[in-house]
Amino acid sequence: MSSINEIYRILEDIMAIDSPIGYTKKIESYVCDFLKNLGYEPQMCKVGGVYCDISEGDGEHLILTAHTDTLGAMVKEISGSGRLGITALGGLNANNIECENCKVYTRDNKVYTGTVQLKNASLHVNKSYNETKRDFDSVEVVLDYVVNSKEDVQNMGIEVGDIVAVDPRLVITDSGYIKSRFLDDKAGAAILLYLAKYIKEIKTDKKISLLFSANEEMGFGASLLSQKEADTLIAIDMGCVGDGLNGSEQKVSICAKDSGGPYNYEMVSKLVSICKEHNIDYSVDIYPAYGSDAETAIRAGMDIKFALIGMGVYASHGYERTHKDGMEGTWSLLKAYIEC
Repeated sequence: MSSINEIYRILEDIMAIDSPIGYTKKIESYVCDFLKNLGYEPQMCKVGGVYCDISEGDGEHLILTAHTDTLGAMVKEISGSGRLGITALGGLNANNIECENCKVYTRDNKVYTGTVQLKNASLHVNKSYNETKRDFDSVEVVLDYVVNSKEDVQNMGIEVGDIVAVDPRLVITDSGYIKSRFLDDKAGAAILLYLAKYIKEIKTDKKISLLFSANEEMGFGASLLSQKEADTLIAIDMGCVGDGLNGSEQKVSICAKDSGGPYNYEMVSKLVSICKEHNIDYSVDIYPAYGSDAETAIRAGMDIKFALIGMGVYASHGYERTHKDGMEGTWSLLKAYIEC
C-alpha cells in the first residue's frame, strides 16, 4: 500500500471519532492504542493530548506536533419548545454550520442526532429568512426526536454543557481532492501516525518525539512541552489558501510568519532548501489570522528552533478541502527532513 493510501486509511479512522475541544478522550485512546500496537510507550497527558518518543537517536531532538482537537459546540440552553441553543467551541462559525447534521453527547454517555438550523427555518414561513444574520443567537439544534418542551429534552438526559459535534462529511474524490471538516488538523495527525509506522523501517540519528495535542483550538495545546527539552519543533498543521497567498491545495506550505510573528528564519530556510533539493512543490506564506502549537510551546518557555508546515487547505474552519498532492508534499518534506 502506498504512503498516501495508508495516510488516507488513518484519516478515515480518526475522522470517524468526534473530538471537539474538551471532548478528546476517545481520540486520545485511539492514538495511544495505535502507538502501542507499533511497540511504543505513549503517555496520556493530564491536560489532554498524547506524547510519545518514536526514535532514540543521539543527534538532534526533534518534536513533531499535530492536534487532534477540532471545532465544535456546547449546549448553552434548552428552549421551551425543545430546541438547543449552542455556543461555539473554538472558531466555529454559525454561517457555515447551518443545515449540518450533528451529534449531542451527554454526560451519561448517550448520543443523540440532530441538525443545526436557523430558527424558524421554513422559507415559506419566515419572510426575513434571507435577511437574518447567522450567529449563535439565530441558529439552534433541532433534535431528531419527538420533543415539544424543555422537560422532554431533559428527560432524554440532555443538559446545558453537553457537547455538540458537527458531522465532518469526509469525501475523497477520484481526482485526488479530500473534502471534510476538521482537516485542520486531523490531516496532520494522520501523517504523524503514519510516520510512527514508517520510522520502524529506517535508521535515523535523530531523537524524534510526537505530540498529539488536544487543546490547540483553545490556544494552549503544546504548552505542556515547557517540561521537555529539545532542539527543534515542527508543527504539522494546515497551510492557508486564499487571496493574496502563494499556497494551493496541491502544495506543502511553509509558514514564514503568522499573526503571532515570524517563525525561526534558519528553520524556514532549511525547509525551503530541502524542498528545492528534492523537487517538492512548496510555497512560503504569511498567514494573516493564524496561530499554531509551535508558538504555544515558545510562549510556554521552550528554548528551541520552531517551524510550521502543512498541506494547503481551502475554506479553513469551514467545509475544508485539500488535495493528495498537498498531503504527499507534506509527507515528503517531513520524510526528507528526518532523513537528512
